[in-house]
Amino acid sequence: MSAFGLVQVGLYLLVLVALVHPLGRYMARVYEGERTWLSPLLSPLERLVYRVAGVDPRSEQDWKQYALAALLFNLVGLLVLYLLQRLQGVLPLNPQGFGAVAPDSAFNTAVSFASNTNWQGYGGETTMSYLTQAFGLGVQNFLSAASGMAVLVALIRGFARTQTTSLGNFWVDVTRSTVHVLLPLATLLAITLAGQGVVQSFEPYRSVALLEPLAIEKLRTDAENPASSEVVTAQVVPLGPAASQVAIKQLGTNGGGFFNVNSAHPFENPTPVSNFLEMLAILLIPAALCYTFGHMVGDTRQGWALLAAMLVIFVPLALATCAAEQAGNPRLDPAQVDQQAATGQSGGNMEGKEVRFGIANSALWAAATTAASNGSVNAMHGSFTPLGGLVPMWLMQLGEVVFGGVGSGLYGMLMFAIVAVFIAGLMIGRTPEYLGKKIEAFEVKMASLVLLIPCAVVLLGTAIASVLPEAVARTGNPGPHGFSEILYAFSSAGNNNGSAFGGLSANNPFYNFALGAAMWISRYWLMIPVLAIAGSLAAKRTVAVTSGTLPTHTPLFVGLLVGVVLLVGALTFVPALALGPVVEHLQLVNP
Repeated sequence: MSAFGLVQVGLYLLVLVALVHPLGRYMARVYEGERTWLSPLLSPLERLVYRVAGVDPRSEQDWKQYALAALLFNLVGLLVLYLLQRLQGVLPLNPQGFGAVAPDSAFNTAVSFASNTNWQGYGGETTMSYLTQAFGLGVQNFLSAASGMAVLVALIRGFARTQTTSLGNFWVDVTRSTVHVLLPLATLLAITLAGQGVVQSFEPYRSVALLEPLAIEKLRTDAENPASSEVVTAQVVPLGPAASQVAIKQLGTNGGGFFNVNSAHPFENPTPVSNFLEMLAILLIPAALCYTFGHMVGDTRQGWALLAAMLVIFVPLALATCAAEQAGNPRLDPAQVDQQAATGQSGGNMEGKEVRFGIANSALWAAATTAASNGSVNAMHGSFTPLGGLVPMWLMQLGEVVFGGVGSGLYGMLMFAIVAVFIAGLMIGRTPEYLGKKIEAFEVKMASLVLLIPCAVVLLGTAIASVLPEAVARTGNPGPHGFSEILYAFSSAGNNNGSAFGGLSANNPFYNFALGAAMWISRYWLMIPVLAIAGSLAAKRTVAVTSGTLPTHTPLFVGLLVGVVLLVGALTFVPALALGPVVEHLQLVNP
């Protein structure tokens, strides 16, 4: 890997870690109901929401009430988004006159955005009206992210409280997440991105004259109709309220693109500065929530330990992705093809990457977006080398806990922590404890469900699609790469990521319903066990620390936690990966 690439990765990580403490502490004060420097501006809006919704912010809920509120809230959002798509042809803010979205595609998109997955089987600029984009997809970007943050806060209270059934109020937590955290950050980022050239407009698409007319040759259909050419003198330029949606899609680890090619589009991500800011926004809140966790449980060392575990996994895998892409394609060496990258690096695989970003920024983005439950892309992952594409795929398959989605990533990592202390307890013959709470059979069973359900969804979905001729026919490539396209799609949906490998034509009834079901199960069937654990922990007493208690803030525990995450991911998915990217790599180096 080049020195220039190392500098870019190092700068990114330095800025990210430097922002963890200030943002994490701010969010802790928000969720604890304390006054912040933004309270004079935002608290009146928070109180207005409570009055309009008829919510008493002083009332609290047990875990079942909290779970029911979360599920109903997300169900209503899903239904509203589905209806917006189906009725957009007769609704306003549709200057291009787009018709109704097909039922299967509308279902897939509604589940996708409500579940914080944001998988897209359509082209945004050719399918969705401004109303659907802004008031459908954009609103769900806020609310789905806030839902994950609210569930995390309830779990944190489960660790922090003793002998109670109360976990807070879902309506209060989701309102505070939206008003005090997501809204100000998204506003600041949207203004900055607009300054970099990201479009923000409700005007109709414009036809712009080309500086150089382009001659396009038409194919000959038969002998009597010879080939002809057509001179194109104008291009339709899509517009829309993109900057506002791009900001929250990154901050909320949503990832859904306003345009079809997502953050590779120059109207979504025009400059290296916008690329850095958007990439930083992807991991910002998930990383800062680690500090929020430590602060709210009364021991910030616990939060730093979880962040360290995430970084121990993420940094080597991000560097491995960069190294694999900068190594280039070995098939081109015998042909003496110069793989000189446009960035001036000596060699590298620039296929599917934007010249304005280069290899390091494209590979780092791929690692960050799949480590988080984000899914936005600034390059074509299907054009990565086999090993370069394997790493992002495996990052998703680890369960989206290496940062993961806002809220959902950390509560997933806490499930791994529960399993880790259980294993440690078996080793020393002692009842496991975590943060002063005894971890018993119920917590381990619920945590196991959270860890294993996505694995089952991914493998089962991939197996079914791999034996159905109509599903296999939708792949863009034969052999191992085609299998990788299917495996990547279900890994993305089954872990609520949303990124696409490329090549798979997934906008058809089978994939729309199969991937929609995978997204729904992997979001909501996991929330319930997490909240059940929160309720069980909140009802327990805190046990005293003794000489037999395993410290959970030390490098030893960080190593144990990392080992558990990697072992679960390896034992579950290495056989499937061997059939896809591993075989493809072997074919590449040994033709």
